[in-house]
Amino acid sequence: MPDLMIYEDKIRAYKNRIEADLLVLLEEAIKRDGEVAQLASSMVLAGGKRTRCIVTWIAYELAGGTDIDGVIPLALAFELIHTATLIHDDIHDSAKYRRGIQTLHEKYGLAKAIIAGDWLFVQGFELGGGYGKDVVEIVARCCSDIASAELKQLTHISDLSTTPQDYEEVVKGKTAGPFSAGCRVAGILAGCSPEQVEALTNFGMQLGISFQLADDILDLLGDTRMGKPRGADVMDGKMTLPLIHGLTMLHGDARQRLSEVIDGFNDSLWDELIDLLNQAGSIEYSKALVRTHMERGLEELSNFADCEAKQLLIDLATELIDRNL
Repeated sequence: MPDLMIYEDKIRAYKNRIEADLLVLLEEAIKRDGEVAQLASSMVLAGGKRTRCIVTWIAYELAGGTDIDGVIPLALAFELIHTATLIHDDIHDSAKYRRGIQTLHEKYGLAKAIIAGDWLFVQGFELGGGYGKDVVEIVARCCSDIASAELKQLTHISDLSTTPQDYEEVVKGKTAGPFSAGCRVAGILAGCSPEQVEALTNFGMQLGISFQLADDILDLLGDTRMGKPRGADVMDGKMTLPLIHGLTMLHGDARQRLSEVIDGFNDSLWDELIDLLNQAGSIEYSKALVRTHMERGLEELSNFADCEAKQLLIDLATELIDRNL
């Protein structure tokens, strides 16, 4: 566990700069685009850890980059794209709240929420478009992969035959892909070696997988910081890894009962669901996998000399695991 006071001070400095630049960017957009920018901005500015922005920025510094003003717009691009996916996710999930405020579709209606999400995608891509062709292609591929993963996830809603491979494909496209893309373009912009660019790409992918796995576990264990009730993913029919693992490991009556609980899940079945998953060892298995993917990611950082940015990425990854699990 890193020294939390030192770590939090450093991360706060990154986040404060990102928040300030986001505010300027969105205020200018509201003056230019009016209501659609106002709606979208309300969700962007409602909160969030800005983890994708911070990881992109630190990865750029690790790779030797020094033009901070030049890389921040790219970091903001991934934040806008991420928020766009949240708006669209909330529509599909019929979520009423996000980050402590009413979701856009709840407050303003479905049509306006869809348009606001689309607007954020465009703004994110526009920011990414200010860089070279190779960076533009990475950002475009990232957005395409998000859409493909979203569609794949929809096809597996309440599908008890969903495999770990199906789950991994969704996570890589939807959550881990943006982390990986952010780290990759950071390395390219910093001008590091091709081997180091690949190392950063792999680090981002493993970090993103760990991040999503931890989020799935928290959905089951409950955490008010998530801004949604425990078991929300189960109620929405999302086949997360603990559920998939439980269905794989249990047999006979126990597997049949887990299938029934997942199919008809409500809060009264909460304790039974957790008991069945513990019987299968699914939560502990998922926790172990979080650490495995994180260790793989941290191994990639051995391609870089020791420095403050490297240690900060290690601390960030470690703190995420220790805090959430």
